[in-house]
Amino acid sequence: MKFNNIEFDTYFKNYPDHNGFFGKYGGSYIPPELQVAMDEIAEAYQTICKSSKFIAELRKIRREFQGRPTPISHLERLSSSIGTGVQLYVKREDLNHTGAHKLNHCMGEALLAKYMGKKKVIAETGAGQHGVALATAAAYFGLKCDIYMGSVDIKKQAPNVARMKILGARVIEVTDGLATLKEAVDAAFAAYCKEYRDAIYCIGSVVGPHPFPMMVRDFQSVVGIEAREQFLDMTGELPDAVVACVGGGSNAMGLFSGFLNDPVDIYGVEPLGRGIKMGDHAASLTYGEEGIMHGFNSIMLKDENGEPAPVYSVASGLDYPSCGPEHAFLHDLGRVKYDVVNDDETIDAFYTLSRLEGIIPAIESSHAVAYGMKLAKTMGKGAVLINLSGRGDKDMDYIIEKYGIR
Repeated sequence: MKFNNIEFDTYFKNYPDHNGFFGKYGGSYIPPELQVAMDEIAEAYQTICKSSKFIAELRKIRREFQGRPTPISHLERLSSSIGTGVQLYVKREDLNHTGAHKLNHCMGEALLAKYMGKKKVIAETGAGQHGVALATAAAYFGLKCDIYMGSVDIKKQAPNVARMKILGARVIEVTDGLATLKEAVDAAFAAYCKEYRDAIYCIGSVVGPHPFPMMVRDFQSVVGIEAREQFLDMTGELPDAVVACVGGGSNAMGLFSGFLNDPVDIYGVEPLGRGIKMGDHAASLTYGEEGIMHGFNSIMLKDENGEPAPVYSVASGLDYPSCGPEHAFLHDLGRVKYDVVNDDETIDAFYTLSRLEGIIPAIESSHAVAYGMKLAKTMGKGAVLINLSGRGDKDMDYIIEKYGIR
């Protein structure tokens, strides 16, 4: 399949290039001493991850520890409630061990750390799912684990904070700035600069300097590979559209990677939050411009001084002022369509899926569910596959406190 002069049958061989660029996005804009560490990780990944021993061990972990493959569920009652005849399906990453897609790359990153002889993993987390997943991986491999988390998110995501601590991780509260995901990334990077000889920084999404956007995408591609095969087996054809939420964008790149070379419409859903005013949303691809932060070039939301703008989302895992460079590239190509849903639409979808299908979704995933429902109403026929990137256990107390039981 060719799209805007890009041959998607060879896409993954060509993108990113050897310097980590997807077109003009990506790269590595970090201090020289940290670049040495990134080069070590990139070389180790390109070497170790081609070995049959590494691949066999990762496959065994996915099968026997994570519980993969995760299933696809047909949402019959939700589809009927929409009334257009369009059928909705969800890829059940909420059934992956720890309750979200994050473990897919965390087990890969921790396995890489083990092969590299590292003793510690360091990371940031927003909604806490990446933190829980990495703490799980660290416990599995016997590694030390430091998780940096904004104080706002610590209060919103108390169950996940407790999980990280039970798993043996050290949760380090970040109080700078807005005390959310961006500040947690800042703090984790600063810590890693001091410990890179003995530790590996396990970035929680397809963001950061090369090789992390590529590496996280590759580990997450299991979602799209499974989903494509499962959907064909269930229905005999491909879905008409696939949908996933986008903050940094790891769950979305995982799903999208399975369908980029197919005649399938692909939608990435950003958080519009309270509205279009700066500081009320985190829709970087919709309202942002090109810029560099956290060591990579992408599309980001900027304030009047050109610095990362304050952002907001009801979903702690989506309140990030930029997005993965590959998403920026696919956005410019037009291969993926990026759109928004607001907080109210998201919470409505949270309750609708829970009540009609017995599945309580993460607030992040609820953005994709909300958009999938809206999309189905505009289609006369067909099928939509939504990535249910995580379960909503972590969000229930917060939603009940803020929105009540509907």
